[in-house]
Amino acid sequence: MLEKTISEARLDDNYIKNVSFVNEVLKDADISKIEFESVQFDKCQFINCNFSRASFYDVAFMNSDFSNCIFEDSYWKKSKILESKGDGSNFSQGHFKEVVLSNCSFRYANYTISVWVSCAISDCNFKEAFISEVKFKKIKLKAVDFQSADFFRTSLKGIDLTDCIIEGITLSDTFSELKGAKINAMQAVDIVQILGVTII
Repeated sequence: MLEKTISEARLDDNYIKNVSFVNEVLKDADISKIEFESVQFDKCQFINCNFSRASFYDVAFMNSDFSNCIFEDSYWKKSKILESKGDGSNFSQGHFKEVVLSNCSFRYANYTISVWVSCAISDCNFKEAFISEVKFKKIKLKAVDFQSADFFRTSLKGIDLTDCIIEGITLSDTFSELKGAKINAMQAVDIVQILGVTII
């Protein structure tokens, strides 16, 4: 059903609205520039699919897997990604507004030069993800694992990281990314180690 719907949208106006997809498997599909509105994906799997420049308005991904897919320059608004897997996916230059991510895995995912406004991320795994040159505004984080993630040139000013794992994160030589961020005492120890200081 999903493959047919995408093919029909390609022939029409690249627009898919008010539909739910359950237990769909899509492989090597070109979904670029498709506009989704009020669409639900439940228990769907996307293999090597290209969502470049696609738009997602009021869309929900639930219990789905889109690992290693391309979402470059995609646009997300008032959407949710819940209990899903996007390891190794490319979200670079994406725009996220009023988006909720919960209980998801995005290990090794690429979010370089993306923009996040009024988003909430909870219980997610971003280990070794690329989050460099990202712009955050009014973002809420809860129990997010950023271990060994790359935050090069991403300002974390005003962001509460106290409930997150930031061990081994990559920063610039000046560590300016952390200026104005909120961290706890245990995290401060990790940051001191990044600075090369030995605590006795």
